[in-house]
Amino acid sequence: MCRTDQYPDGERDVNATGVAFTALLEDSVEELYEQAPCGYLSTLMDGTIAKINTTLLKWLGLSRGQVVGLMRFTDLLTVGGKLYHETHYAPLLQMNGEVSGIALDIKATSGQRMPVLVTSKVKTSEEGEPMLVRTTVFDASDRRAYETELLRGRRAAEEARRQAEADRERLQEALAVLQRSLLPAELPTVPGLEAASHYHTASPDLLGGDFYDLFPLGAGRWAFFLGDVCGKGPQAAAVTSLTRYTLRAAALHDADPVTVLTTLNTVLHERYTSGDTRYCTAIFGVLSPGSDHADIHLASGGHPSALVQRADGTAHYLPTPGGMLIGVLPQPQFAPARTQLFAGDTLLLYTDGLTEARTGPERELYGDDALRAFAAEQPATGPQALIAALTGLLAGFGDGLDDDTALLALGVPAPSTASASDDPT
Repeated sequence: MCRTDQYPDGERDVNATGVAFTALLEDSVEELYEQAPCGYLSTLMDGTIAKINTTLLKWLGLSRGQVVGLMRFTDLLTVGGKLYHETHYAPLLQMNGEVSGIALDIKATSGQRMPVLVTSKVKTSEEGEPMLVRTTVFDASDRRAYETELLRGRRAAEEARRQAEADRERLQEALAVLQRSLLPAELPTVPGLEAASHYHTASPDLLGGDFYDLFPLGAGRWAFFLGDVCGKGPQAAAVTSLTRYTLRAAALHDADPVTVLTTLNTVLHERYTSGDTRYCTAIFGVLSPGSDHADIHLASGGHPSALVQRADGTAHYLPTPGGMLIGVLPQPQFAPARTQLFAGDTLLLYTDGLTEARTGPERELYGDDALRAFAAEQPATGPQALIAALTGLLAGFGDGLDDDTALLALGVPAPSTASASDDPT
């Protein structure tokens, strides 16, 4: 025979289950009611408490004699809970016969509040007449603490988001101010000529490296330049600032375009000869107004060729082949070019953000040919009109324009434009 402690595992589990069931059967209905893990109470239809279990009495810190027949359900609630009971809870209970899971606060004799979830149901007679209200009250302290923590976390996240937005706005404002400091506030007035410019910022969160300028050299001559520094951010801005002031200083010493770009190359190459290599592309030129035209002498260092819009409705590029990047090699080659602008002609300088914009469903590059065709389609009415048309073109690219773009146009006004500007009416 087997020993008494050698029952199979299954038989031992059955015995343990039987013991548990026996213990449950020994519980009386009264004990189950009084010691339930939630509060129970029954009230008359006017709210007078007729019955309440021990669990709820312990939460309240009251004795049965202090409650039964003497207090109403609303007496257990806080002021806010009473208002909610009168305006929402009681009307819903009367209309539907039951209300489930309502969050309220009950008040203990110690003055502490206890968050609870309340469910009530009306008991009716056989004739359907309401007799009493049975209510269960569940402790919601843990749930309230969890919800409070969630709310606190949500508010903290919202505050962090607002702070981040405010910081970003301040940063964008500072970057915008710094960006403007790298460009002329406005172009000077050149006698007998017209000038216009535009700068498109691809991202308000990043400093761009595009730059341009127009300034007098004396003796009726004017210097102009436009370029693009490699990279973005504060480092690129530092290179842009250095480039602009170097070009201005070099032009006042010797305005020959190739010489000016050579001086800039020497400065950048020596300054960034090791470590963080920096370079740029640029076109520098000298404009000499004449009686009926303007002579243009320029040089390019790795920059897209300037575009000339003629008064006869044609447009062509001013070739500058072989111009090298500025700041990379100690002795680079720069490509010079010359042209003349007559009445109605406009010289356009631009950075590659314009021609490298993505267009169409295939996200193709806009390209040089499309730019030349666009310029030829525009009326030859001067730099301001051409810049205005190009500004609209840039806006039409939408998110296809993901790089900063600088535009600078110089030209000789057409006779009709000049006459209109001289007309006192």
